[in-house]
Amino acid sequence: MSFDFEPDEQHVRAVMDVRRRHLSEEQVQQFEGYMAEILTAFGLDLHTPATERTPQRFLQALFDATEGYEGDPKLLTLFETERRGEPDCRLNQIIEGPIPFFALCEHHALPFHGQAYVGYIAKEHIIGISKLTRLVRLFAKRFTMQERMGQQIADALDTILQPHGAAVSLQAHHLCTQMRGVREATSLTRTTSWRGEYETDPALRAEFFSMCGMHI
Repeated sequence: MSFDFEPDEQHVRAVMDVRRRHLSEEQVQQFEGYMAEILTAFGLDLHTPATERTPQRFLQALFDATEGYEGDPKLLTLFETERRGEPDCRLNQIIEGPIPFFALCEHHALPFHGQAYVGYIAKEHIIGISKLTRLVRLFAKRFTMQERMGQQIADALDTILQPHGAAVSLQAHHLCTQMRGVREATSLTRTTSWRGEYETDPALRAEFFSMCGMHI
């Protein structure tokens, strides 16, 4: 059961950079026209049963893939920790992962995809396990960079829960390096973000990596 505590919603929305989006019917038609021009110029024949609605589908897919800007009110539901006030509570990590994600690189608007591991050490509150997946996908469904995405997840978790510490590890394949440029098909980009006691305690970080099955 949730209890009588809620984080400052306005502050959380600011940290999460929540923004409501709306396209008017006029904008939709205008943007679909732009999509049709671009796709045609690049060689796609839009005069077939399979492709005649591709501009509309492309625009809708892009809107859906960036729905993380809209926020997620379910992330504001917290619970009281069962180990509240116990002296050893700082030794207990809560870790979720691997959490699969897909995002769009803001440099080329091409996808990068991978897995996230999110951990924290509860102080007064905990959050439902499924909310950690929601948190990852909130920031993944945007135009972003992997480094920023990890920082945003850690900052949001820190703001919502005010835990003893928060940890985020992301590993992803970037299509902007696989489909173009160096065309490196197997490289894996790894990033980490630490908050609180994870920043100062190497043993906590080592335990986090070990529990995530990573050998660093």
